[in-house]
Amino acid sequence: MTDTPIDDTGIDAARDIAEVPAVELINTVAVHLLSAAAVKVGLADDPQEQTDLDEARKLITALAGLVTAAAAEIGDHHARPLRDGLRSLQLAFREASAIPDAPGAGPGEKYTGPVN
Repeated sequence: MTDTPIDDTGIDAARDIAEVPAVELINTVAVHLLSAAAVKVGLADDPQEQTDLDEARKLITALAGLVTAAAAEIGDHHARPLRDGLRSLQLAFREASAIPDAPGAGPGEKYTGPVN
């Protein structure tokens, strides 16, 4: 029998995540989606290399679904800046698109309504 150390990093991670309030987890996930979408829309340092509107559409739609679904749970204080960031991304996507989506058909607009 060998003496191998027990890898308890998964246990530690589960214990750590259990201590984090839901509103904090939701905000963290939303900020990651916001950041990734901003890069994919072309708002990063190297837009020619990093822009990918197909990927941006997916990220923005996921963010819109999360923010819309979570708004009542996390409260207006936390939801308002997420909605503002989401709207900015939706507008940036519209500007970056060579062929604009119809009103209400842009990324996330099925959750947020048309963005102008």
